[in-house]
Amino acid sequence: MSETRDGMTIGALARAAEVGVETVRYYQRRGLINEPERPYGGIRRYCEPDLRRLRFIRHARDLGFSLVEAGELLQLDDGVECEQAQRIAGEKRARIQQRIEHLERIQATLDSLLEQCRDRKTARCPMIATLEAPHAPDGP
Repeated sequence: MSETRDGMTIGALARAAEVGVETVRYYQRRGLINEPERPYGGIRRYCEPDLRRLRFIRHARDLGFSLVEAGELLQLDDGVECEQAQRIAGEKRARIQQRIEHLERIQATLDSLLEQCRDRKTARCPMIATLEAPHAPDGP
């Protein structure tokens, strides 16, 4: 990491957090990461807490949290609001479970349609006929 005693450039920060520079700038515009002051004639320097915050956001995104949710979790940064963090994570988990169940229904419907296609007894493709029907199968 190209870090000096004065801090990291935005490029070094982005590399250390394994995100793009534009991602850092976007998070700054969204108010998730502070933009350090630019010294007269110099460049902005980021410090270790900025890196930790950026990694936090990246890891939260990897777990499926939206930027809004990641921001809510960042506000609980002091570590004493564990119940609130659990609530946010529990709500996220419930939404993920609903999506999994929905995707499983889609998978079962596609399996059924593929089976109908393999066992086709009509001239018309069952997949196409089903998708054209007024009430399409369970889908997104």
